[in-house]
Amino acid sequence: MNKYTFSNKILLTVLVLSAAILNAQNIRAPKALLPPVALRPDIKVEHVMAVAPKSVRILYDKSTKAVYFTCYDGEVYRIKNIHAENPLAEKILSVDDHGIPRLQGAAIYKNTLFLTGNTKVNNGLGNKGRMVRYDLKSNEKPVMSVVFNTVEYGTNRTVFDHGWNALEISPDGKYIFVNSGARTDHGEVQDNNGAWPNARNGALTSKIFRFPIDSKDLILPDDEAKLKADGYIFADGIRNAYDLAFDGAGNLFGVSNSSDYDHNEDMFWIRHGHHYGFPWVVGGIENPQQYPDWQPNPDTDPFIPRSAHAWAVRYFRNDPDFPKIPAGVKFSPGIQNLGPDANEYRGHSGKILDGDLTGVTVSTFTPHSSPLALFFDSKKNLSKDLRGDGFTIRYSLGARSALMKPFTDQGADLLHLDLSYDKGTDNYFVKTKRIVEGFNGATDAVMIKNNVFVIEYGAAGGNIWKISLPR
Repeated sequence: MNKYTFSNKILLTVLVLSAAILNAQNIRAPKALLPPVALRPDIKVEHVMAVAPKSVRILYDKSTKAVYFTCYDGEVYRIKNIHAENPLAEKILSVDDHGIPRLQGAAIYKNTLFLTGNTKVNNGLGNKGRMVRYDLKSNEKPVMSVVFNTVEYGTNRTVFDHGWNALEISPDGKYIFVNSGARTDHGEVQDNNGAWPNARNGALTSKIFRFPIDSKDLILPDDEAKLKADGYIFADGIRNAYDLAFDGAGNLFGVSNSSDYDHNEDMFWIRHGHHYGFPWVVGGIENPQQYPDWQPNPDTDPFIPRSAHAWAVRYFRNDPDFPKIPAGVKFSPGIQNLGPDANEYRGHSGKILDGDLTGVTVSTFTPHSSPLALFFDSKKNLSKDLRGDGFTIRYSLGARSALMKPFTDQGADLLHLDLSYDKGTDNYFVKTKRIVEGFNGATDAVMIKNNVFVIEYGAAGGNIWKISLPR
């Protein structure tokens, strides 16, 4: 197997970090920290700073050269001079300011900050999506306006209610795109103990939405026909594109997390009006629950991991009322991975296989690896073999993930994505290479010239790392 293999030497040098205090919250760096490891000699890894707990997004405003990060619980921080020896972060917003207690998405454009996320309502039975903007140009407190609120729709009490998260602004600055993930694992009924009878996914979930960037005070209905008529639904059938990014040519891409079934994790070229298959096809594999005679059993279906939460709580089940594929809908497939990395898959025989050995392409990455951050060298700052290419970071580490471990011990890494368009299939293929490993819960990244700043989520506090790629 011609995998990109590396030495098993353990890095003995430990970074001893000074305590960092963020906006008087006493956020302290770990006493000892092993940094991520570069898998190429021309890549350098440096620790930048410790960050607040549950940090999920990192942003760069090209117009002001300021860097920001946001936290799941609603805080927004501005970093003072991220290139300094000891950068500091000041909190500029909290949940009391913007009213988004589950803050999952953020984007910035010309000193205007956009935030999106979710609010539980009706005693936890319902959810409302929300997006706001802040004008940061004033030296005084930022001024907020509302982009949209949704009507209440059914939430549930599972780990599969993904909500509104990824944000991306079109290169021309005219539109803002937002992902609203599925409220199910794989299209099963999630009725929240009967509060929402027969509810699966609806008009406000498992879609990519697009709004004019100057939109204000919109109310989004739980009505797919109305949302389409207003031009807000951009693409459908994506389980959860947790990050979106444009390449240098203006093409929109997204990385999506798949279900507890052994589907591969998708990357899509996202185009207006396209449907990407969820919940009928995920990771290039049909969802068997759509067939009335399916009787789920790990003994007879090796794609069901016994350790999966969806199996433990019986979300995999015989489901004769599963909705049929809408008439006239044609699914757009995911980007096919040519390897040499992140292309393990489970074959139809049930055996775990490697695309390098079988010559099979997969859609797109190793099952359960959870690709989160996605970005491109859109300004072509990097060296020839990386110039103009894409990158993603996988959250999961196979060695520590019960679902991913049968496929590989790898993961928690930065992948180089060499994309190429194929006219015959009208889609992209990707060559995938691991170039940095050893992150600890990385959730987002931003590229500034040839430097990538990666932020890690941590319940007690995370870190920002600087990855210097060759110019």
